[in-house]
Order: sequence, then structure tokens, then C-alpha cells
Amino acid sequence: MDITDVILRQHDEQRRMFAMLEEWPRDDHEGLAAIWKRLEILLETHAEAEEKYFYPELLRIGTGGADAESVDEEVEDAVKDHNDIRESVRQVGRCRTGSDEWWTAVVDANVHNSDHMGEEERQDLADFRQRASLELRHEIAIQFLRYEAVRAAEGITPRDKDPEAYVEEKKTGRASATAEKAASKAKKAAKTAPASSAPSKKASPDASEEE
Repeated sequence: MDITDVILRQHDEQRRMFAMLEEWPRDDHEGLAAIWKRLEILLETHAEAEEKYFYPELLRIGTGGADAESVDEEVEDAVKDHNDIRESVRQVGRCRTGSDEWWTAVVDANVHNSDHMGEEERQDLADFRQRASLELRHEIAIQFLRYEAVRAAEGITPRDKDPEAYVEEKKTGRASATAEKAASKAKKAAKTAPASSAPSKKASPDASEEE
């Protein structure tokens, strides 16, 4: 597993669910409410998992991807986006399902989320792919998915975060336990004996002689 692929797949799922809402019968308020609830839980568990497991490692090794000025700016902007999405989700909750006000709030959430995903894919994920080992990307994916699975049934109460304070708290030059575990696995893999160069037992005698 690779955390950058996990995040991309969940972005696709979020886009699909917003599209599902747009195509759903407008008079089926129960169905709309159920789909929105699933999407609301996905949006917040995804955001919280990123803030717990992905962004701290990005801050440690990233430099800023694509048009980002720096990794600090990259992450601050992502956390601010999460706050904007959370506020849009709260606004949906204040409206009667299926009303004009509800649809306006849903569209607003979709706009904020789409802008965030595009920027994250262009900057954060590209930055991380270029700097993180496959082992680290795997270890973060395990933690990320486990957290989401545990919390998905009930969801998480959205809590905004101060972007600058978040970066100040999470940024450190020290390797995390996750990074150390990934490095240990990489070291063990590097010590694995190379595959035997002996001819295959299935090879014909002629083939062995030709070699």
C-alpha cells in the first residue's frame, strides 16, 4: 500500500459521491440525507487522518511541491482548506435536506473540497512521492486506513485547527516512530540475499550449455 495512492482513491470516492448527490432524485430526501451522511463522515475522517499521519511526515521531509512556496506553506494551506470544508459541512447540517439552501451549501462544500483536492494532488502528494521511501509510504497508509476504519462507523466531530499553530506543533527534524519503523524495514530488505544466478532446473541441457 502507498499513502499517496490511498489518498488519491479517496479523492475519487469523494468526487463520485458528490456526483451521486447531483444525480439523485430531488424528492427523495431520505436518500439524499443518507448519501450526504456517508460523504460527511468520509470527508472528516479523511481530513483528520491526513492531519494525524500524513502531514506531519510531509513537514519532516518535504520541501514544497509544484507551485508551493515551501512545505510549511503547503501544509498550512491544506489545513486551512480542511477548515473551510468543515464550515461548509456544518452549513449543510443547518439546512433542511433537499431545500434550496441545502443544495447551495452542498455545492459550496463541493467547490471547497474540489479546490483542496486539486491543490493537494499537485503539491503535497507530488512532494511526498519524490522524498518518501516506499516503506514509509506503506507504514503511513496502514495507520491512515486503520484510523479511518475505526472511526468510520460513527464519524468524528469536526474541529478546526489553526494552520500556523498546527505546522509549528507538528514540524520536527526528528524521525517519528513511523519513519524509524519504515527505515528498519528498508534496512532489513536491503540485507536480503540476492536471488541465485544458478540455471533453472527446468532449463534444457542445451540451454545451459548455450549460457
